[in-house]
Amino acid sequence: MINSENETKLIENALIGKQSAFKALYELHVDELYCFLSQFADNTSQKEEWTQRAFIKAFNKLDQFSQRSSFKTWLFTIGLNEMRTDMRKKIHFENIDDKQIDLVDSEPVEETSIWYKAKAAIRQLAPDKRVICLLHIAEDYSHAEIAEMIGISEGTSRVILHRAKQELRTLVSS
Repeated sequence: MINSENETKLIENALIGKQSAFKALYELHVDELYCFLSQFADNTSQKEEWTQRAFIKAFNKLDQFSQRSSFKTWLFTIGLNEMRTDMRKKIHFENIDDKQIDLVDSEPVEETSIWYKAKAAIRQLAPDKRVICLLHIAEDYSHAEIAEMIGISEGTSRVILHRAKQELRTLVSS
């Protein structure tokens, strides 16, 4: 685990072109970003593409990182935006009625297990609810951070999370 002071030094070094600093920032965050983005796609190549594009964009725009939030928060915002852009394109070209949610898990899990039901329920949430739910619960972001990341108010984040939790309770209990 790296502290924010060391991360700041890595960012400063990356800004002056030190490849080792870029590499260190990448290695620090690639697994977390990939795991987070994995919640939105089953296709491995899609998850890898979003992760790669997020890092490329982050490194190309590193001079725009204002340090109002952590680098991880900024990077996750870029990753979310990459995912959302692709999702918008996908919805534009597909008939929404034909879309099906693939609930197949790579791990053998009993269909009756609470974990399976929870994962299946999360996948059934609307994208805005799923993003906020995962950022708050799984990634432990505050509502203020979520609001900044996705461009909504803090109150809206709270309301959407509340509605997502209600929907999850219904989905898991059925």
